[in-house]
Amino acid sequence: MEIVVGMTGATGAIYSVRLLETLKKFTDINVHLIISQWAQNTLVAETNYNLDYVKSLAHEVYDNSNMGAKISSGSFLTNAMIILPCSMKTLSSIANGYCDSLIARAADITIKEGRKLILSPRETPLNSIHLENMLKLSRLGVRIVPPMPAFYTKPDTIDDIVNHQVMKLLDQLNLNVDNAKRWNGFYF
Repeated sequence: MEIVVGMTGATGAIYSVRLLETLKKFTDINVHLIISQWAQNTLVAETNYNLDYVKSLAHEVYDNSNMGAKISSGSFLTNAMIILPCSMKTLSSIANGYCDSLIARAADITIKEGRKLILSPRETPLNSIHLENMLKLSRLGVRIVPPMPAFYTKPDTIDDIVNHQVMKLLDQLNLNVDNAKRWNGFYF
């Protein structure tokens, strides 16, 4: 399985790191990683991880300005793309077909080829433009999976919350991970 992961500069770099760490455990998945400049800055500002570590979690890493990368063409077969976190700038670029970066171009390719695109937008509050762009993409079949903590799992740590979000993202690809709690119903 070939999965493209895009990291943008929205807050939530820890989600991307955990997603990459989790995908690394699957021996049959190749990860193609694109990290925007602002994602690199956010990684440093928000976490204790360094760029070399994050890059080591992927099979291939691409410069976000490299519009000639193999993942910029539909003839390179991929199964899915996840953008986590997804900035509103990137979401707008994708919704409006403005391929000004490799992340936006790869997402455009994913849509035009009918492959699964999963966006995890990180912004609050959302304005009407954000919501309209998400609705436009949702109508095209793009999965919008924002990081919203589930408290039915009774999380004890931030890791519990992050792991649950990664589980929800990977559920979209039918990849089962056991590092997070699932809803098991009420018992009275």
